Amino acid sequence: MSGIVYYLILPFLYFIALLPFPLFYLFSDVICFILYRVIGYRKKVVYENLKNSFPNKTHQELKFIEKKFYHYLCDLFLETLKTLTISKEDAIKRCNLTDNAIQLLNELYHQKKSCILVLGHFGNWEWAGNTFSLLNKQQLYVIYHPLTNKYFDNLMYQLRTRFGTKLYAMKETMREMIKNRNEVNATAFIADQTPSPEGAYWTTFLNQDTPVFWGTEKIAQKLNFPVIYVSVKRVKRGFYEIECEYLVKEPKLTKEGEISELHTKRLEKDIIEQPEIWLWSHRRWKHKRKV
Repeated sequence: MSGIVYYLILPFLYFIALLPFPLFYLFSDVICFILYRVIGYRKKVVYENLKNSFPNKTHQELKFIEKKFYHYLCDLFLETLKTLTISKEDAIKRCNLTDNAIQLLNELYHQKKSCILVLGHFGNWEWAGNTFSLLNKQQLYVIYHPLTNKYFDNLMYQLRTRFGTKLYAMKETMREMIKNRNEVNATAFIADQTPSPEGAYWTTFLNQDTPVFWGTEKIAQKLNFPVIYVSVKRVKRGFYEIECEYLVKEPKLTKEGEISELHTKRLEKDIIEQPEIWLWSHRRWKHKRKV
């Protein structure tokens, strides 16, 4: 996409972001109708993922989750844009930390311990980053893949750093974390992306053979940072709640594969409880384990 096209689209994106919430979600419903009913965006991928993940559910049950997922997907996309204009007060009101999460994070901060946050594409992870940076004393770093389009990469960078979050490009994560090791911080790993099958940790996730990045585990073990699982649950439309819990306090004492297994199974539990708010359109199982 050229710069001219991007700058023609940009005012429309800001217009959407400025809509009051009732109109904002009405617009999301319109987008959902077009995406789901007219275009049929990745419907085959979504249904196949659901069917393989929940083999005991009926066709009607799977279609019900599918429809709810598309509503969530459109909300998520527009809510991400909303970060361009949302106030700090609304950001916290609509995506808040539980008391237990605040207590855990404050405990780590007062102990002067940095930590690793591990989460999946579940709930609104973008709003969760905003809230974390607004409410916590730790500096938040988020690992990201730079986009190939430099204009939209810059837009996403602005969105993610607006409230104080800092970003690590994925390939530079270890080097940057070592450089900042004397700072009390938290680094967020979104751990349900699809790695290359060679050299990945393999496990059973949602009834399927699934490769998992070793990065979260290996970095946690090397730096011995506590690993905290972050769950971003949807309370109702436009409102989320962030819960945090210890997965591992002393990573250096764990066995190979233990941390990877723990965070994968914990995410699986969340997905089973609220399946419609996980990213089913992602081609999570495109690789097969070699026998």
